[in-house]
Amino acid sequence: MTSTTAVLLMAYGTPRTRDEIEPYYTDIRRGRAPTPEQLADLTARYDALGGTSPLAARTEAQRAGLQVALDHAAPGRYHVALGLKHAHPKVEVAVDQLAAEGFRHIVGLVLAPHYSAFSIGQYLDRARAAAEPHGITVSGIESWATEPAFVQFVATDLRAKLATLPPNTKVLFTAHSLPQRIVAAGDRYPDELRATAEAVAAAAGLGRWNSWALAWQSAGRTPEPWLGPDILQVIDELADSENHAGAERGVLVSAVGFVADHLEVLYDLDIEAARHAAQRGLAFARTACVNDDPTVMAALARRVIEAG
Repeated sequence: MTSTTAVLLMAYGTPRTRDEIEPYYTDIRRGRAPTPEQLADLTARYDALGGTSPLAARTEAQRAGLQVALDHAAPGRYHVALGLKHAHPKVEVAVDQLAAEGFRHIVGLVLAPHYSAFSIGQYLDRARAAAEPHGITVSGIESWATEPAFVQFVATDLRAKLATLPPNTKVLFTAHSLPQRIVAAGDRYPDELRATAEAVAAAAGLGRWNSWALAWQSAGRTPEPWLGPDILQVIDELADSENHAGAERGVLVSAVGFVADHLEVLYDLDIEAARHAAQRGLAFARTACVNDDPTVMAALARRVIEAG
């Protein structure tokens, strides 16, 4: 038995090799194998990034960065392990390993700022369900949507990117879309995104609504309706606007719903949305993802200590 507290850092996961794409996609689809067409489409997206996503390396760097920050703030008190939703090591495997190593308490932290029962809630539920048979207690950090270090990181890069774009540039704060039924169930996810956007906009000195708006991206390919408006639709609306007809215009996307470079950022935004904006005559740029920024990792370490 150890007196050290375990930190289960949870993230979505990604295929590390081309051979892992199909089992990864099958896991996302709850055990239903993708059709050949669906698999080919996803594989083509990874091919556009060079064959695989850098997310696995980014997530490991975030784990290491959080460990360094915790070791600095509270030497010897915390051990950080990864638990993934759709790739190895799964959340349950990570919890079993922590139990085998003698840990009796876990602080759960998800690499996503905005709480939703559909996302962060599911991660924490899985961690608690896996921990219960071992008699391990789990405390969870549900949201860090307005963490000052996170807000300042985004605002600083946003101001720098705006300086390179036309004066008539709209900032779009985006996050991964979720099914609309979560709103009907009272989920606070859309409010959390708005809270981040308002905090970043204030820190960056943006005017309300006339210079920024919310959009959603990367909706699932299912029959049910998803949260909108989609970013491509918003780009079209900006291009069709008559307010600045004939003037050079731009769009700056701040994907605050994501904290690491991966498919939904590097393809859905840097390739697909950028191409769409260019076709509509708009300049395009994107703010940087947090990845393993030391200042943000230190802030998350403080939240772990407070929760633990």
